[in-house]
Amino acid sequence: MTPYRSAETFANVAEHLPRMAFERPHALAIVMPGKRGNGKRHYVSTTFAQLEERSNAMAEGLRQIGIVRGTRTVLMVRPSLPFFALTFALFKVGAVPVMVDPGMGVKSLGACLGRARPDAFIGVPEAHAARVVMGWARATVKTNVIVGSRALAMMFGPRMHTLDSVERRGQSGHSEIERVKLDDTAAILFTSGSTGIAKGAVYRHSNFLAQVEAIRSMYGIWPGEIDLPTFPLFALFDPALGMTTIVPDMDFSKPATVDGANIAEAIADWGVTNMFGSPAVLDRVARWSEGKSVRFATLKRVISAGAPVHPRILERFRALLPEAARIHTPYGATEALPIASIDDEMILGRGIDAASPEQLGTRSATDQGRGICVGYPVASAAVEIIGISDDPIASFDPEMRVSRGAVGEITVAGPQVTTHYFEDEKSTRAHKMIDGSRVRHRVGDVGYFDAEGRLWFCGRKSHRVEWNGTTLFTEQVEGPFNAHPHVKRCALVKGRWSALGVPGEEVLFLLVEPIDEEIWRREATPVGRYGLPTSSLTHALGRIAERHRLPELVIRIRRTLPVDPRHNAKILREVLAKEVAAVEKPG
Repeated sequence: MTPYRSAETFANVAEHLPRMAFERPHALAIVMPGKRGNGKRHYVSTTFAQLEERSNAMAEGLRQIGIVRGTRTVLMVRPSLPFFALTFALFKVGAVPVMVDPGMGVKSLGACLGRARPDAFIGVPEAHAARVVMGWARATVKTNVIVGSRALAMMFGPRMHTLDSVERRGQSGHSEIERVKLDDTAAILFTSGSTGIAKGAVYRHSNFLAQVEAIRSMYGIWPGEIDLPTFPLFALFDPALGMTTIVPDMDFSKPATVDGANIAEAIADWGVTNMFGSPAVLDRVARWSEGKSVRFATLKRVISAGAPVHPRILERFRALLPEAARIHTPYGATEALPIASIDDEMILGRGIDAASPEQLGTRSATDQGRGICVGYPVASAAVEIIGISDDPIASFDPEMRVSRGAVGEITVAGPQVTTHYFEDEKSTRAHKMIDGSRVRHRVGDVGYFDAEGRLWFCGRKSHRVEWNGTTLFTEQVEGPFNAHPHVKRCALVKGRWSALGVPGEEVLFLLVEPIDEEIWRREATPVGRYGLPTSSLTHALGRIAERHRLPELVIRIRRTLPVDPRHNAKILREVLAKEVAAVEKPG
């Protein structure tokens, strides 16, 4: 076991694991779903002591094959026991894991890896096959490790290491955690690219440590809790927080397809107290539970991120929880997380018939077009709202602040905020500015502070729409339409009518995804004025548009709206903007 040092000496984020192995050696660290037998699910598990032992062996083996301090290492391994052990092993040797979302597509993935210039590549056979075929980082990768059999490794040549051989190499040695500084690079985490070009956020060890502490203090998480994370990267916080990780049976690349039965089974089998899931996961599980006598009696909290959670989803999922449990929605970005947090009680209200805004909940204001409340900033986040600009800003000046209640650009500084992107000076200039001795991040979102000091999100800065001399912010415009019971989500996009294939007059579209396919089938055929269906839903949405002084809004019902691959929740408005760049004008 790695020698245990007190928490006061922590710098390397990996030091949380030997601490847990010292304090709770026999407690389960990771539990993986196995096959079914006799009508029952079987599981494979490892304790904190065992996870520490495996990660130590892997760390020493990685050193022996040349993956050492500063080695940029792509990690493309599915959530599994090796995934957790490998991640901590890389941190222990001071290597720099490069995390890229495979769901962004092979072309974007290749571009990200090209910019990261990795020295090593650790992945499953499919990842190595794609690396070879697509030529990912061919010029820089010198060391390859496959998480698979020796026979598969030989298919890629004699210089391919297997993870098993790496681990065996290290079992005879003694692994020490690399002494790093708080400001040393710990990892490169690429943004999803769902709202622009994917960028490699450089994480320092201090950023990870600040995140762990913020999550622990915000949500009151203590060692001994049991977590069900449906997003793999969040699971990496569990050993640091002392939680047991129950890996769910699901396709992590498609969270919106999760089987609610598998989630319910894992919660019941292990007495799960904490669950992390995107709004798509919560929606899927809540819909699965309808008509069933399902209750998640052990859950104390649910944490949902990736996109705001619709109040209807909160209501449905809330009905599955004990009265004291809470659903939390942290607000932030890959480059700065967490920034703020809100819970279901603040959104839905306390169910009391009173005029107090706190008792009524923020959903009523959202339904009226005020945006989405994301709660109070966390203690470590210094949030400022500045005037909206698309230009780089070298340094922060207090004079940039807008008045309270005015919509502006959201910025944040704090220990959890990354300071730059990896070898991407253009993006760094566009998103970072100096604020005294620290770096302030421009989140790329617009919003405002209300009279109570709560932060409201009004949409992405790049998605704002200039129309008839007015700036429209997507979340404010869409809120009243999303409140309709037959609307799942919608997107405000500016396009152009096209005549004979030539784009002409600008037009304001509201693209709407209904709650089910039956409504889409009934409403999708364009007839009537401006090519709009004279159906009940479109008519009702048109009335909403008139009430909010948007009579020229063209409403189109779509079967689905494209969403991000990471959480299946964030609307890909850039894709929609291209689709409506030239729309054939009806009639």
